[in-house]
Amino acid sequence: MARVLVVEDDQFVRSALIRHLNDASHAVRSVGTALEALREVAQVGFDVVILDLGLPDLDGAEALKMLRGITDVPVIIATARDNENEIVRLLNDGADDYLVKPFSVEHLSARMAAVLRRSRGGGAGGGSGQGDAGERVLRVGGLAIDPLRRQAELDGALLDLTRREFDLLAFLAGRPGVVVARRELLAEVWQQSYGDDQTIDVHLSWLRRKLGETAARPRYLHTLRGVGVKLEPPKERQP
Repeated sequence: MARVLVVEDDQFVRSALIRHLNDASHAVRSVGTALEALREVAQVGFDVVILDLGLPDLDGAEALKMLRGITDVPVIIATARDNENEIVRLLNDGADDYLVKPFSVEHLSARMAAVLRRSRGGGAGGGSGQGDAGERVLRVGGLAIDPLRRQAELDGALLDLTRREFDLLAFLAGRPGVVVARRELLAEVWQQSYGDDQTIDVHLSWLRRKLGETAARPRYLHTLRGVGVKLEPPKERQP
């Protein structure tokens, strides 16, 4: 059972979502405006938020930014907008997933389950729970990734990573120097058997910025076009 907040102003859609989620034994609260959503999230601990973009008081994209200012709760965007640039922007702003309306309740259930697995530690880098903490820290060059504490450092400085960025980095760090196919990243990090490569590209780009590199001048993250991605220590510069 998950605690779910539905943020949707269309009463018909809202009722249908509540009915489906209740039938699936989730504890559901619902609101119709962005300000109500912010108030609910600040007062109640939720496991996932389903956020519509077309809200009457504030655009859902702005509400997402405000939510990210106060909580790291997983947010699934539910929208009728299918513009690729906007979807990329939403992912950059902290959305964990998105669904384009109309969508089936089965599709929503699958996306919710994947998001909840990641947020509860079932995603990449979870570790086996054996050995001491020092043995579980993944080290690649100046990177140190602690899956249990969900912390990553670069040259001793703590990295400010989103949940998805951390899962992506930890998964690649567990396979240093190995080229990981995009299909495998979708399956292991996003818990999806299919998806858009653009989603991976967005998170890789975001992660690169935090590692102080670019796709044109990579240090740790290397993309092999048509093959996949690998993480490896920076090569020593020749004198």
